[in-house]
Amino acid sequence: MRLVPQPSAHPPRRLLPVAVAVAVIAALLRASSAGVTESPPLSPGCPDRCLCDEQLVVQCAGQHLRSFPADLPLATRQLIISDNSIAELPALALNYLSDLVYLDCSNNSLTEVSQSTFGNLRKLAYLDLSFNVLTRIEDRTFGPLDSLVMLRLTDNPFLSEIHPDAFAENPALQVLDVSRNNLTQLNVSSLISLPALRSLGLSGNPWSCQCASEDLCLWVRLEAFKFQDEGQTVCSSPDDLRGRRLGEAGAELRTLCHRTLGSWDYLFFVIIGFVIFAAGTVLAWVTGVVMVLYERYVKKKDEQLELDEEEDGGGCESGRTARARSDHENALFKLTL
Repeated sequence: MRLVPQPSAHPPRRLLPVAVAVAVIAALLRASSAGVTESPPLSPGCPDRCLCDEQLVVQCAGQHLRSFPADLPLATRQLIISDNSIAELPALALNYLSDLVYLDCSNNSLTEVSQSTFGNLRKLAYLDLSFNVLTRIEDRTFGPLDSLVMLRLTDNPFLSEIHPDAFAENPALQVLDVSRNNLTQLNVSSLISLPALRSLGLSGNPWSCQCASEDLCLWVRLEAFKFQDEGQTVCSSPDDLRGRRLGEAGAELRTLCHRTLGSWDYLFFVIIGFVIFAAGTVLAWVTGVVMVLYERYVKKKDEQLELDEEEDGGGCESGRTARARSDHENALFKLTL
């Protein structure tokens, strides 16, 4: 039974603690599995074609099961259902197993998992979903798994997308393996959000080393000590970077992506130019209309002022004529007297 990826013959020194921990876990699980095979079923609630022991281990591997086993003991601590044809993990049945620590679902026919699938598995530390037919990992799929330490998602040939927040609520995750899938891009924020991450597998994916993957490539370069398979984590496209390690491609992308402009950049400039031209045209038209209206207003005001002045001038002249006539008459009256 394949539990975890085996480290290389001479792992990097800083990976030794992880490698040793993985080896110890694998040895304990092999011993546990061996004990289960040799001992008779002790639990009266053990599912058909499964073996259960007093250590609360339920072994259902390789039993040609087409559905999730029913009547599992509620106190089950380890559940191994690998090498079957199970197409779905029923959330209702699985979430009754609140004490589950270890779950191996590898080599089945699972097409999807979601946040509700693992809604009540707060103690789960090990989860193996490798060798299935998963296509996408949704937002916070593993959010309920507060204690998850090791997650294997390898060898899902149709897995092409992992949501940036898929692991946002898994601060205890130390070992993550997404090797040999169909991933072309991976948002680096989904990895940066894992403070306890010690080992990461990315090899065997058709990585696209374009500008969109610049952050991932640079992160791989900076965090190279976390990779046991960094030498096999290579670009699949474009052609000029095919076969180059992601870390090496990161340095080239940092220069290339900030020196040249892509088609979207040119389109952006064309749109901005058109917007500026249109705005300038509208502004010029509005300014012209305002100026014409202002000139008409000023002209009309000047004409009104001239008219008022003429009226005022005529009134003053009439008054002066009347006063002169009055004075002449008064003078004649005095002479007569």
